[in-house]
Amino acid sequence: MKLTQRLSLRVRLTLIFLILASLTWAVSSFVAWKKTTDNVDELFDTQLMLFAKRLSALDINDINASARMARTPKKFKHGHVDDDVLAFAVYTRDGRMVLHDGDNGRDIPYSYRREGFDDGRLKGDNDKWRFIWLTSADGKYRIVAGQEWEYREDMALAIVTAQLTPWLIALPLMLLILIVLLSWELKPLKKLAQTLRLRAPESEEPLDPKGVPSEVRPLVEALNQLFIRTHSMMVRERRFTSDAAHELRSPLTALKVQAEVAQLSDDDPKAREKALVQLHAGIDRATRLVDQLLTLSRLDSLDNLQDVAELSLEEVLQSAVMEIYHLAQQAHIDVRLNINAHNVVRTAQPLLLSLLVRNLLDNAIRYSPQGSIVNVTLHARCFTVTDNGPGVAPDILPHIGERFYRPPGQSVTGSGLGLSIVRRIAALHGMEVTFSHAAQGGFEATVKW
Repeated sequence: MKLTQRLSLRVRLTLIFLILASLTWAVSSFVAWKKTTDNVDELFDTQLMLFAKRLSALDINDINASARMARTPKKFKHGHVDDDVLAFAVYTRDGRMVLHDGDNGRDIPYSYRREGFDDGRLKGDNDKWRFIWLTSADGKYRIVAGQEWEYREDMALAIVTAQLTPWLIALPLMLLILIVLLSWELKPLKKLAQTLRLRAPESEEPLDPKGVPSEVRPLVEALNQLFIRTHSMMVRERRFTSDAAHELRSPLTALKVQAEVAQLSDDDPKAREKALVQLHAGIDRATRLVDQLLTLSRLDSLDNLQDVAELSLEEVLQSAVMEIYHLAQQAHIDVRLNINAHNVVRTAQPLLLSLLVRNLLDNAIRYSPQGSIVNVTLHARCFTVTDNGPGVAPDILPHIGERFYRPPGQSVTGSGLGLSIVRRIAALHGMEVTFSHAAQGGFEATVKW
């Protein structure tokens, strides 16, 4: 197995073809030999039978018993005669030879046992012969005609050899043509391999499937899809690195400044305490920013959801309101849940859908003044999160939800990633998020499905 893995595809295919061709040729030769031998035996047996019947039809009583037929020459001017083709002799019933062919017929022994075919040997010869015995019409003579078995076998071998030798000679030529054709057919794969070796790691340019065999084309298409996904992943990683470096620079600088102020305020307890408070708040902002960056990076790398389940949106909204309730009380904001449609069920990933709702509630609480009311309303085909804060300007509204975008003039700290996370989670669930001005003033986020 290891040896075949080290061999190239062209060599393996050539070896397979050579083995299959050789086996096919060998089996065909054996089958042809058997069939030809059977056919030759049948032909010569028929010939012997006809020859013996013609002899039995002669009037042997009129033939001079002492006459001998002249020996037939083996070679003629325009042909060749083999004396093993046929031989015959005529005997009386008591075994006395009265006639023979002048060649091998004189050596045929009288070994009559039955009418029909029988095997035997000539006198003084070990070669096997095929004989047929017949009795003349008057019953006075035994007629025997024979043929050497070796002649039949040589004839069958000559016929088979004449048929199979051209194929044996053509086999090396076919192998050479196969190697040339394989090299030609595998040329697109070599070109493809060369293209992959010279390809830039970040390139998303698809491979050209032109000329590639249809069996390999699915692999090329899969590689093109892999390149697209790899490029997208690298773009996301670069964007994440760039965003993280840019967004973390400011809070880390602020943390450094607050730490230096705390170090220089040993003789001023109030300034030192204020610097430590600011330092603690800065650490919280940096921690939140890192968490949101990591969350958004993980969401960007998802193509489909796993561990989904049938969720009751009423229960999801109730749970999110309960989780945010303590933070809302600290900010003196009232969060109200309104259920206008019951038994609303969606297939979703529980943690991500809960994160979507919490981000909407957290955004509403952070940007609403004290004493505000945040309404969470569930409808049959959507749910809304509405606050009665200042809202946003109409020209700014289309940019809400973009990454790291924060409306100008905001006094509340933030990273501009919360609503981006909401949009990404909604897209993974086949939902749509829209932002608008509430009818009674304030900001409204609507999640539709």
